[in-house]
Amino acid sequence: MKVYKFGGASVKDAAGVRNLLDIVKDEKELFIIVSAMGKTTNALESVFEAMQHKDEAAAMERIDASYAYHRGIIDDLMGADVTIEQVNTLFGQLRNIVRNTLYRPTEAELWYDTIVAFGELLSTTIVSNYLNGHGVKNRWVDMRRAFLTEQRHKDANVNLDATEVRLKREIADSEERIFVGQGFIGGAPDGTTTTLGREGSDYSAAVVAYVLDAESMSVWKDVDGILNADPKIFPDARKIERLNYMDTIEMAYSGAQIIHPKTIKPLQQKNIPLYVRPFGNKHAQGSVITGDVERAYEPIMIQKSNQVLLTLHSRDLSFVLEEKFAAVFATFESYRIKCNLVHNSAVDLYMSIDSSWHIAAVVSELESMGFDVECRDDVEMVTIRYYTEELYHRYAFDERIIIKQATPHSLRFVRSK
Repeated sequence: MKVYKFGGASVKDAAGVRNLLDIVKDEKELFIIVSAMGKTTNALESVFEAMQHKDEAAAMERIDASYAYHRGIIDDLMGADVTIEQVNTLFGQLRNIVRNTLYRPTEAELWYDTIVAFGELLSTTIVSNYLNGHGVKNRWVDMRRAFLTEQRHKDANVNLDATEVRLKREIADSEERIFVGQGFIGGAPDGTTTTLGREGSDYSAAVVAYVLDAESMSVWKDVDGILNADPKIFPDARKIERLNYMDTIEMAYSGAQIIHPKTIKPLQQKNIPLYVRPFGNKHAQGSVITGDVERAYEPIMIQKSNQVLLTLHSRDLSFVLEEKFAAVFATFESYRIKCNLVHNSAVDLYMSIDSSWHIAAVVSELESMGFDVECRDDVEMVTIRYYTEELYHRYAFDERIIIKQATPHSLRFVRSK
């Protein structure tokens, strides 16, 4: 069994879906994980935002736009006279949720997950129907039933032991040996829909590979492989042919968009190789992540935007360390906020965190603990792993730097934009 994962850019239009068919048509044992098409997740987030503001008209208008987008792909693939009833049913369910839900701010993550999950349900329904219509017989799998996650919304972890039982049950005795399932989503113990974190489809594919003892996992993207930097930011970016699990985790944690941070652990546990391959050329080598590589031989440069820098100052000049650390981190965890960099003095604590709609509530709680809190949202975090002397001197003395940390292997800093 192989596992293939196709991201939203790979299936953003009918041409992408046809290309997916070309890639998978000769496979015999395959589990396909598909993300939402194009920018559908963003579109559904805007539906959720309208729901938050109790603006039903705006939500319906955005749902109609999403329907038109998906309908256009179906028309191109199958003809305007073809109706996929499952797609109409899904849009009907989405509209009913918006009309009939009594939204409470305390349930924001629950309803966020419920709404954005429709993106993957729609994409896999269209892909599965198209493949079946072109001789690639497959079984559609509802990953909300196959994946049991913790009772946590917006960034849930998968219970691997329980998921092994569920997923194998879902595909047992299937005449088809090609399966199509959603990335990014699962089901909580109480039966509600959960999501695995933004870009979590990679993690979904890794869990499937782990459970089914796959020979390999391939992520098909609109790049030639793994680059050591984003070429839009760092013009000297180069392709990395081979990478080990540890360096990949460091890249993902630091903000590289190539692989979701949770992806590597399930693969490493069973030494399953992960290929990152160009969607436009199925015969290209791409890059491979495996346990058989010592380290990366190119410096890895990552810029993480969408950051907020919090500076916590102790009002009574007591030390920030010890018990206060635990209370601060527990506050971030309670709001599902990821902390990316920590720097402290005796009485000050600096933290670069992911932006969130809960920032104001977090600041309020931290102030109630006895801190004065300064909040800046005009910052970005940069990580350079395996930096050279030349790179250090190029980047480490930027006048915009607010915090800088250096180890023998990594240079990290937060700077104003």
